[in-house]
Amino acid sequence: MAEPAPPHVAAALQAGLRAGLDRLDAQLLLLYALGRAPHDRAWLLTHDGDALAAGDWPRIAALFRRRLAGEPAAYLLGEKEFHGLDLQVDARVLVPRPDTETLVDWALDCLQGRSAPRVLDLGTGSGAIALALQRARPDARVEAVDASTDALAVATANAQRLGLAVAFRQASWLDGAPRAAYDLIVSNPPYIADGDPHLPALRHEPRSALVAGADGLDDLRQIVRDAPAHLAAGGQLLLEHGHDQAAAVRQLLAGAGFADIQRRHDLSGIARCTGGTWAPVK
Repeated sequence: MAEPAPPHVAAALQAGLRAGLDRLDAQLLLLYALGRAPHDRAWLLTHDGDALAAGDWPRIAALFRRRLAGEPAAYLLGEKEFHGLDLQVDARVLVPRPDTETLVDWALDCLQGRSAPRVLDLGTGSGAIALALQRARPDARVEAVDASTDALAVATANAQRLGLAVAFRQASWLDGAPRAAYDLIVSNPPYIADGDPHLPALRHEPRSALVAGADGLDDLRQIVRDAPAHLAAGGQLLLEHGHDQAAAVRQLLAGAGFADIQRRHDLSGIARCTGGTWAPVK
C-alpha cells in the first residue's frame, strides 16, 4: 500500500483489490473510512469519480493493511450483522458467524408452542444468540452467561443499545444456574482442538473462545454432563460444534441420557449443531 495516494474513490478501491483484498471487504472498509454507512455499496458506484480529501487515503490504506494482516473486518468496522441484529464487536469477543444462525433458527423452532419459556445461552460472547432469541421471542426469559468480564461488557452494551432485556451473569458454563429451571439451553462453545492448523488464521480473536483441549471437546463434555440437572423435564440442549464432531457430540448426549437426538446442517450442508431432549426416568 505504499503507492501514491489514489486521486478518487474508484482508484482507492482498485488499490485495495490489487493488494489482495476481497472486493466486499475493500468496499466496506472504504465506505467506513469515508464516513459512509458500511452497507451503502451503491454509493461507491454513483460516486466512484469523487476526489478523495487530503487525509482520506492514509486512513483507507491503514485499514486495508490491517485487513491484509488478518484482522477481521468486523473488528475494523466495529460491527457485525447477525440474525437481523447489528451487533457491536471488537477483539474482546468472537466474531459472530452466519453458520451460528442455524443454532438460533433451531432454538426458535424448539420454542414454538412454549409460553414464556426460560432460556439459557452459555458462553454468550457478544450476546449474539441470546439477543437474537430475545428479539424473536419477547415473551421468553432469556439469560446468558460468560466467564469473561470483557465479553459480558460487550454483550451488555449490545443489549442496552438494542433495548433487549437479556439477563447477563458471569459464570463458567452452568456454575450457579438454578436446577430444573430451563426449557432450553443453547451454546456455541469453544470446539477447536489445541494445535489445529487453522488457529493461526484466527489469531486476532480470543483464544479462550476458540480452543477446548486436545480434541476440541472439553467444554462440550462439561456442558453435556452438567446440563441435565438444570433442564426442566422435556427441556432441550442444543449445541454448535465443529464440522467433524457431530458423531462425538451425539455420543456424549446419548451417554448422558438425552433422547430424540437430532442435528442441523449449516449453510454449507455440514452437520453443525446437535441437540437432544431431557426426559428423566421416573
